[in-house]
Amino acid sequence: MRAVYADSINPDNPLAGLVVGERPEPQVAEGWTTVRVMASALNHHDLWSLRGVGLSAEQLPMILGCDAAGVDEDGNEVVVHAVVGDPAAGGGDETLDPKRSLLSERHQGTLADVVTVPRRNLVPKPEGMTWTDAACLPTAWLTAYRMLTTRGRLRDGDSVLVQGAGGGVATAAVVLAQALGARVYATSRDAAKRESAAGLGATVLAPGERLPERVDVVVETVGEATFDHSVKSTKPGGRIVVSGSTSGHLATVDLRRIFFLQQEVVGSTMGTRDELAALLELMAARKIAPVVDTVFDFADARGAFERMAAGAGFGKIVLDHQA
Repeated sequence: MRAVYADSINPDNPLAGLVVGERPEPQVAEGWTTVRVMASALNHHDLWSLRGVGLSAEQLPMILGCDAAGVDEDGNEVVVHAVVGDPAAGGGDETLDPKRSLLSERHQGTLADVVTVPRRNLVPKPEGMTWTDAACLPTAWLTAYRMLTTRGRLRDGDSVLVQGAGGGVATAAVVLAQALGARVYATSRDAAKRESAAGLGATVLAPGERLPERVDVVVETVGEATFDHSVKSTKPGGRIVVSGSTSGHLATVDLRRIFFLQQEVVGSTMGTRDELAALLELMAARKIAPVVDTVFDFADARGAFERMAAGAGFGKIVLDHQA
């Protein structure tokens, strides 16, 4: 079958180990099933894998990819939940299972004609949702949804700051926060990405710029470069929800502000199968379409990776497996 996979690890030049070629169809373990993939989406997780973060040379070759939508072996249209874990081990939340992983870490990923997944990881695709839109949701959009709802406890009428608009999670957070009834502010170093975020309805600011108000929730994926601004922009009792640290993970924090204003710094990773189902329901009910940067034919997967590695896109980069 066709597949996009890591053949070698290169921390400095990740695309050197990327191969678009043929791989055997994966074996189906007990309790697992197959999905014929119609569309998949790229994430920066794929680049980190090629750099060797969370993936060792001994595990290669590894098919990349966490996001997919397709048809299961019974002919049902489904979206694939990428977290492989035991909900019981995490108290009902598979993201808290200490042995959890994502597809393409211990198990072959979604950038292929066929992927195998645990049966419980299949979520029905809403009728009328395109393959492209469905493929965008299981990683970045699910992460943003959990950050805002489960971890951020966002309420209708709240305010949200999204740091680093343009990244997959941040862009999703701008759209979803508004759908959930919030006022949204967004920052980016890139003027074009600020303009794009404004087009999605956010009030945009340059990094570090003072907000018109302190916010209830901050969506923080940038880390070291923006964390002090996030703390200063959060109102008393507000939540700073962290799911990434693309600019560095050793942020300096003024603890006096945290305890005096009773702010919360909350970690968040991916989301559960039930949260993915709720996200799909919200997207379908509100007729919300994810932000798609570019759709590439599967054969041009390298071009898709090159665009992602260059940081040129705004929104999701999708592979069309039917092309």
